[in-house]
Amino acid sequence: MADLLYKSEVYDIVGVCMEVYNNLGYGFLEIVYKDAMEMEFCERKMRFTREDEFKIYYKGNKLHRSFFSDFTLHGCIILEVKANADGIPEGCVSQTLNYLKASGNKLGLIINFGKKRLEYKRIVF
Repeated sequence: MADLLYKSEVYDIVGVCMEVYNNLGYGFLEIVYKDAMEMEFCERKMRFTREDEFKIYYKGNKLHRSFFSDFTLHGCIILEVKANADGIPEGCVSQTLNYLKASGNKLGLIINFGKKRLEYKRIVF
């Protein structure tokens, strides 16, 4: 069996998400979870950026549109935060794949705080 990409880093990120979920529960807007996660990342001295801009190119030309990820961790993992009571929609997977294409990163995580249990999905590109 192949090793998971960024296994220990993902473990740490999910740990932060679990800490946030255990303290806030479900039902808040995404922005509340993002703010709490940012505090946890800082407290744990995890390397991250919030709302990275990824430019889109077509045939070598920069397009007018850009993508903005919720977080980029360790310079290589895209993290998308959701608070959806219906779970992780397929559109979020497509969105994360687009962020991976635009950023050149190989791994994305979608975290959903909207249900009675924390959900997450690994997306490898």
